[in-house]
Amino acid sequence: MTVTSETSSELREILRRLADRDKLRSEATLQADVRQLLLTGGLNLGDHDLTVDLETRVGDRRRIDIEVGYTVIEIKKDLRSTAVLRDAIQQLTGYVKSRTDQTEQRYVGVLTDGVVWRAFSLQGDALIEASHFTLPKRTDGTDLLLWLEGVLATREEIIPTPEEIEKQLGAESVSYDLDYLTLKSLYTQNKELPTVRLKRNLWSQLLRSALGAQFQDDDELFIEHTLLVNTAEIIAHLVLEIQVATLPPATILRGETFNQARIYGVVDSDFFDWVVEVPGGNSFIRTMARRLSRFAWANVEHDVLKVLYESVISAETRKAQGEYYTPDWLAEHMVEKVIDDPLNQRVLDPACGSGTFIFHAVRRYLRAAEEAGKSLGESLDDLTDHVAGIDLHPVAVTLARVTYILAIGRERLLSDQRKIIRVPVYLGDSVQWEQRLDLIDHGHLVIRTGTGDQLFQNELRFPEHMLENSIKFDQLVSELADRAADPRRARRRVPSLAEVFRRHAIVPADQHEITGNFELLCRLVDEGRNHIWSYYVRNLARPMWLTREENRVDILIGNPPWLSFRHMPEEMQSIFKAMSQERGLWRGDQVANLQDLSGLFIARTTQQYLRNGGRFAFVVPNPVLDRPYWTGFRAGRFRDPSDPIDVCFTGSWDLRRLRPHFFPRGSAVVFGDRVAAGKASAMPIETEKWDGRIPRGVSTWRMVKGSITRRTANLSVTDEGLVGSPYRARFTQGAAITPRVLFMVEQQESGPLGLGGGRVRVRSSRSSNEKTPWKQLPALEGIVEAEFVRPILLGECVLPYRVLPPQRAVLPLEGNLLLDGEHSHLDRYPDLARWWREAEEVWESNRRSDRLTLRQQLDFRRKLSVQIPLPSLRFVYAKSGMYGCAAIVEDSDSIIDQALYWSSLTSREEGEYLCAIFNTPALTELLRPLMAYGKDERHIDTAIWQLPIPLFEASNPKHAKLARLGKLDSEFIAQLPMDETRNFISLRRDVRAALLTSPNAEELDQLVRELLD
Repeated sequence: MTVTSETSSELREILRRLADRDKLRSEATLQADVRQLLLTGGLNLGDHDLTVDLETRVGDRRRIDIEVGYTVIEIKKDLRSTAVLRDAIQQLTGYVKSRTDQTEQRYVGVLTDGVVWRAFSLQGDALIEASHFTLPKRTDGTDLLLWLEGVLATREEIIPTPEEIEKQLGAESVSYDLDYLTLKSLYTQNKELPTVRLKRNLWSQLLRSALGAQFQDDDELFIEHTLLVNTAEIIAHLVLEIQVATLPPATILRGETFNQARIYGVVDSDFFDWVVEVPGGNSFIRTMARRLSRFAWANVEHDVLKVLYESVISAETRKAQGEYYTPDWLAEHMVEKVIDDPLNQRVLDPACGSGTFIFHAVRRYLRAAEEAGKSLGESLDDLTDHVAGIDLHPVAVTLARVTYILAIGRERLLSDQRKIIRVPVYLGDSVQWEQRLDLIDHGHLVIRTGTGDQLFQNELRFPEHMLENSIKFDQLVSELADRAADPRRARRRVPSLAEVFRRHAIVPADQHEITGNFELLCRLVDEGRNHIWSYYVRNLARPMWLTREENRVDILIGNPPWLSFRHMPEEMQSIFKAMSQERGLWRGDQVANLQDLSGLFIARTTQQYLRNGGRFAFVVPNPVLDRPYWTGFRAGRFRDPSDPIDVCFTGSWDLRRLRPHFFPRGSAVVFGDRVAAGKASAMPIETEKWDGRIPRGVSTWRMVKGSITRRTANLSVTDEGLVGSPYRARFTQGAAITPRVLFMVEQQESGPLGLGGGRVRVRSSRSSNEKTPWKQLPALEGIVEAEFVRPILLGECVLPYRVLPPQRAVLPLEGNLLLDGEHSHLDRYPDLARWWREAEEVWESNRRSDRLTLRQQLDFRRKLSVQIPLPSLRFVYAKSGMYGCAAIVEDSDSIIDQALYWSSLTSREEGEYLCAIFNTPALTELLRPLMAYGKDERHIDTAIWQLPIPLFEASNPKHAKLARLGKLDSEFIAQLPMDETRNFISLRRDVRAALLTSPNAEELDQLVRELLD
């Protein structure tokens, strides 16, 4: 949006008048100001764009205030009155419905009084609010104009940078709000139709089989996926400057224009084209096409679609699926390093996501082909045999296919030299969790359709040898599906396939089975369950084809799913553990939660898809380089009993010191080759360390490389055989006092008349760290008997050598007895009973699983009850963080929270000994290689006990000296002046800085090193 200096002063004056609900202003004046705002606000509008004059009639004597394109704007003097707002919405509903009926286009309604702006979408006969904006009194208008542009969609030739994609189309944009609300309504109204139900079920079945129970099977995710795929498929057309406004929506979503142009595999009938099979769907697709046509898609230089995906799909959902997309600059540089002979190397990304690595591999191949003087026709013909991708996520596959043609570019695709193109990006599970047993049966590819009750009636069965020629197989399956869906075919009639058999040279031995498949496809069409099977069969078959030895590739490259064992569902954990044990990757149950899917993924895809002598390059979590639980992976011997393989690791890049972090966890890149049996070579201890700060908004290696320092260094690989500490068995994690909203409280004023003895008024204490759905719930408020409001030591209450005042929680502890709503003692305390039963009701309405009651959640693994009765002298240390932080607790009232580990002490001297060890820089340095790794080393957790910290012995001179020095530093920190209301992270930093100035600092640090080295 561009506002000239000549209009900026006028715009400021308009905004000032709009923000002032002056009682004297008339609606006519307000209408004129809104109209002038639209003309002067840089929205790419002129007088001719306001095609309906002010107060134009709809057709039944009603008049629209302003109409811009497909938006109706209704203006009222003041909408603060509930009655006025209700009447205005009713009036606007009539306008929007009339214009929608007259034009058969989806209209948006906007209602405003100049201050509050509301955007509505028509759902059936009612308007539903999709978005709103409130104009502040002091503003330059940028946010309002951006909001209006999202509604009106008036800008043209928008450059699709990552910033513009997120701003204009991302989940926070008004465009997204309007589209999502409309699509949700279409789905809700039509989800019981057979074709919609079929595609929804197949989508769910595919993702559940690949992702297990961490796949959240809900309608909202299916709607989000539909919106993303429909968006990408429209973009695919716009890349070639196809005039989508003139195409029937079904033609767009089924890729008919691409098929006519002999560009296959870009847009297919899939799970998400149900939209054009329901009433109102065509209008929805036309509106999306109109919005997307505003962008200049023809000259994209990077993978822009991942920006859209990451904006729309929540971080929690992506984390559950292990999805972390790679920056373009890193993918580009990895491609340059690994693909050194692009014209003679076949490349596969087995977890291609939105296609970042594919984009750069395609560009690298085409550059090399041009430099070698190959004709464009020959280059494009060979390209699709040299760069391919697989992903198990149907949305990612669609995005990657569009990214593939973005990489080829409009000019090449429109060239007369171009021949047939089949985009080789396939839907499939690269890990093959079920080890192919579900798809291959006695030499046949088997696809179960879920229909029929006779043997084989519910299966499409193809001889496995037909997969040898992938193009021929694809053509055959597509033709069978098209013939079955031909509207000229009479219901229940199965046409002859003699012509098909001749054209595809189907041998007589296979004809009977192909005919059976065709009969089943015809029956599926007759049952209203069509348009999907060609897509389903071709995509599930392709990973099978690539595993054949003669089809394996020269290069595997990409970013595998990062999914920690602790985030896997039980069923997946069991399979993961078994497959990891077979390949020597499992490092024992003690470190199970730290193990990650990415290692098994690399071992499995190398085994299945990489030829002997081929090379790989993968982005991995940084602990792969040096943590003990990755020792088996680094050894390079993957001993699957049925097909053991060896790899030779050739190097690594350590990226953990780059800032800002581009993944939620620290990262690295590992390189290697598949080698002959017995030739395995472990990962070199030498790595290339990268340091630097990545500039914002950059996407190419050329823009990034000047900001990075690269140096050769040795990794500090941790020894698996550490002795460990006998203290491990004595320490216990604190209680999970969550959800916070149900337990943690702040005391409130008792009121003018008081509450009587022993009772307090409390309200939930809230935190920015609360998770969904608890953070959206209102606070609990009430009166509770004071004995049940207990002090709680959270992690943030502990500094090195010092304990801050505890926080408070309502806990149903009667002496040493933990009560719940069913316990007969609870009603002895009526105030607690009311609080607890309300908390139980909130818990049962919002918990993810009914496995635990609220009492069981509070005492999960007995971490609360094991603290009772409370010892009078305890030692605590913080679970999280990258620095040791510990203190002595000398009260017998405070409950310890899960962010702390605790143990009772045999003496105060033992506590001072442990404090001296925990709070020294030496311990942090020794512990860092053992810690879990996120963006940086973090979470001391139980890793501390891998160090050989001996039990305290008062008679041991070294132990006694450490205790004396710990006592001196404890007294030093106790006298340190501090504002205890400040953030605990800042307070810990201040204490660590003060300890460095202690006269005992150097001696203490040296003693700890001598004790533990």
